[in-house]
Amino acid sequence: MVKILKVGASQEQTREKSDHVRGVVEGILKGINDKGDSHIRELSEKFDNWSPKSFRLTSDEIQECIDSLSLDTLNDIKFAQEQVKNFARLQLESISDIEVETRPGITLGHKNIPMNSVGCYIPGGKYPLVASAHMSVATAKVAGVKRVIACAPPFDGKPMPAIVATMALAGADEIYCFGGVQAVGAMALGTETIRAVDMIVGPGNAFVAEAKRQLFGRVGIDLLAGPTETLVIADTIKCDAEMAATDLLGQAEHGVDSPAILLTNSETLAKETIVEVERQLQTLETADIAGKAWRDHGQVIVCDSYEEMVQVADDLAFEHVQVMTQDPNYFLDNMTNFGALFLGPETNVAYGDKVIGTNHTLPTNKAARYTGGLWVGKFIKTCTYQRVTPQATVEVGEYCSRLCELEGFAGHKAQADLRVKRYKSG
Repeated sequence: MVKILKVGASQEQTREKSDHVRGVVEGILKGINDKGDSHIRELSEKFDNWSPKSFRLTSDEIQECIDSLSLDTLNDIKFAQEQVKNFARLQLESISDIEVETRPGITLGHKNIPMNSVGCYIPGGKYPLVASAHMSVATAKVAGVKRVIACAPPFDGKPMPAIVATMALAGADEIYCFGGVQAVGAMALGTETIRAVDMIVGPGNAFVAEAKRQLFGRVGIDLLAGPTETLVIADTIKCDAEMAATDLLGQAEHGVDSPAILLTNSETLAKETIVEVERQLQTLETADIAGKAWRDHGQVIVCDSYEEMVQVADDLAFEHVQVMTQDPNYFLDNMTNFGALFLGPETNVAYGDKVIGTNHTLPTNKAARYTGGLWVGKFIKTCTYQRVTPQATVEVGEYCSRLCELEGFAGHKAQADLRVKRYKSG
């Protein structure tokens, strides 16, 4: 039996907020479409108090950002970036072109083609998310994308040096300093000075996620990555209240709308964790954000068994799922809806967010039911082709003709009949 000891925001509250976000984003995208660069500047001045001569950074400005960082910081960035690139390269090796003769004279195949242009959004208003540049820019370049542009908002009134350096080291072809919906909209729709891209990727807040949703179709998107979600699945054998609380608050600090849920088969651990969260909030530097997220969106759920925990977890379909139980592989083997799993107390979501190599752009809002996270394959189109011999076209053409007639497609039937007639007599 499922027992909820702490509840989060209601569906009605969440829906009301979504309606507000939708309206704001619609207005911003219309302004970009109608007014282009002038609207971008207007929004940047309004939201970021930022209005440089050009939003695109020059090579000198990029190099200045790189030079301003310590050698240790640059080495840390390069280490993390290499982990992401290495895993992306391994993933790329798993994607193969194929060409097979499926029947005598009929050859079918598919070819994996990198996209021509991608726009990467790197959040950086509240926190400068350096790691997001690895996840998007570096992964796109490993995939073979020809033109990769990247946008990040200013931080403390100027381009954030570590983000700029990371984008440059990852291989970004164009780097811009402005953020939010206006950045996503400019890359997707294009302006007088920014050539539109074919796909938009990268995480962001609810407004950025909604912008991607509204732009989908005009451009491709990776997925709808909104406010961070974390689910801690724990028992008393591999987890205690201190670790559970630390891992819940470690992700709740992303934003005041970030849900964090403890799912456990121990009511004792559940109650102890609630107390421990409040204790840690007394000293956590980001308690103003994490505390509000926990109060408004945090939940504690107690189940009787692993089977019941899997059912609840799959229904939640959360972005991050941290499993600290005696048998974490049970959840790996049985769960079907999740963005990424973190198996065992030795690992945690922060590793995936920052350095270990798996991508941190992951599905939220139950999108894990139908998609995984950003990976090298998202930047590749798998396109099919076919080749047929004269003898084979007669065979397949006769089948095709009859099936077209069955459906009432006279023009389709004519295509098949022409080839049957021409190549049968030949």
